[in-house]
Amino acid sequence: MTIMKKDMGGAAHVLALARLVMGAKLKVRLVVCIPAVENAIGSKAFRPGDVLKSRKGLTVEIGNTDAEGRLILADALTRASELKPELLIDFATLTGAARVALGSDLAPIYSNDDGFADAVLDAGETASDPVWRMPLYGGYASGLSSSIADTRNISDGPMGGSITAALFLKKFVDCKSWAHFDVWSWRPSRYGRPAGAAANGLRAVWGVLKARYG
Repeated sequence: MTIMKKDMGGAAHVLALARLVMGAKLKVRLVVCIPAVENAIGSKAFRPGDVLKSRKGLTVEIGNTDAEGRLILADALTRASELKPELLIDFATLTGAARVALGSDLAPIYSNDDGFADAVLDAGETASDPVWRMPLYGGYASGLSSSIADTRNISDGPMGGSITAALFLKKFVDCKSWAHFDVWSWRPSRYGRPAGAAANGLRAVWGVLKARYG
């Protein structure tokens, strides 16, 4: 809990990438969506078992109130999809499961566009900003099933948590080229560097955007 301030790391990545795009005057129409929420106890707080209606109209059963970030991100992805973008990218400090799988240095990417994902991996190698592709494995989607809503906000078991979180987000995306980065945005103290905020996948994505739209 002492480093929960890093949960704004996804938003920080998006702001940094937007600043790079605007500074370089890339030939794009850029739309930046940053959903933000206060995760605190209160009389109006939601509870496990509640059913919420998303912007897309899908109902979501709350299985874990600590998975609040994906709820607001789902609405942001729906909003962005309404604009019919050519490319939709999200960064989110979404799951601890991604860090268990890949550690602190590798940025997991989930994408429905093989070409874009491959380009990000190549750019990551060039920029020494390693990215690793993770599967949108449909076989795990049943873990999000709910008997009282269209979907649950977490899966019914502890395994594959980063994958099932990405599958949850995918339900709210309507774009042929979408990439989701489940980043930790933090690096422990080592090799003479202090602990603190870290960019994961940012330079890799910037390399692709600069090459494509520069």
